[in-house]
Amino acid sequence: MTKRTISLLLALVMVFALFTGCAKPAPQPEQGQAPAEPEKPKYSFGMVTDVGGIGDKSFNDSAWAGIEKAGQELGVEPKLLQSTKQDDYTPNLGSMAQSVDLTMAVGFLFEDAMKTSADQYADKKFGAIDITTPLEKENVMQVNFKEHEGSFLVGVIAGLTTKTNVIGFVGGMDFPVIRRFEAGFIAGVKSANPNAKVIVNYTGAFDNPDKGKEVALTQHQQKADVIFHASGGCGIGVIQAADEKGFWAIGVDQDQSAVSNNNKVLCSMIKRVDVGTYTIVKAYADNTFKGGVTELGLKEEGVGYSDGGKNVSAELAAQVEKYKAAINDGTIAVPATREELETFKPVEIK
Repeated sequence: MTKRTISLLLALVMVFALFTGCAKPAPQPEQGQAPAEPEKPKYSFGMVTDVGGIGDKSFNDSAWAGIEKAGQELGVEPKLLQSTKQDDYTPNLGSMAQSVDLTMAVGFLFEDAMKTSADQYADKKFGAIDITTPLEKENVMQVNFKEHEGSFLVGVIAGLTTKTNVIGFVGGMDFPVIRRFEAGFIAGVKSANPNAKVIVNYTGAFDNPDKGKEVALTQHQQKADVIFHASGGCGIGVIQAADEKGFWAIGVDQDQSAVSNNNKVLCSMIKRVDVGTYTIVKAYADNTFKGGVTELGLKEEGVGYSDGGKNVSAELAAQVEKYKAAINDGTIAVPATREELETFKPVEIK
């Protein structure tokens, strides 16, 4: 190695040592001080399903769609806990509340669990869909729907479509929320077609497609040629029966036309559960979250109907719009209970 090379190497070593000596060491926590924790995400929220679970192509799927939309807008990955039985509700709500700031529960069966969890985790926020009883808790924001108004519209469609004058209604569990579907639907049928008969049966569940199919087939044997379901996952079986036997099914909560393999979903009663869950998350993110109950009906576009299968004619759709206008202007007060249905006088609109 030449003297010139040695001199250059020594010069480089000295320069490197100089810059190394000037570099500032990484700050270290003082003695006895814990290392700094990573910054907490600005938003955190999650959803607990009812027993129907994700994949019901109805209530839970719609609710989760609203949560996912909010998550995408806020840059947050929402959490999900699925319930397989009612005994899961309280522990699932508690588990979710321990890991996020806002916990969403979907379904009226959560009422008792929500009361318990909202008190136990009073420093956390909760959102509830379909708990109709006002919980009167500052940390619980409730969103409910006027299902009877949307069901009235599909009742009109059913009443003007049936050829046998026999129509079916398949409910899930026999609770006030599902009775609103029933009452509004029958009122719509009777207004459009006073001669039609409506057969009513309940499956006793929201997660049993086989039971839904069994009930629908029984109604079809009684000549029902249009069957509306408000039964969560059981409705998949109702639509399967329609595909097999050729009668019309009416879906619920979201457009269910894609569930049918033979385009036998006449229409679907839309209940914008996704709007409900999205509204609650946005209120939390915008710092406008407030305990109490919000109701969404036809005027608020929280309910309505869809025709994804293109089976509702333009003439029929125009007739439905007349009934919708009459509901919105107060001409028709749609019954929400069986008691109100008994005194309801059908309104025929030409």
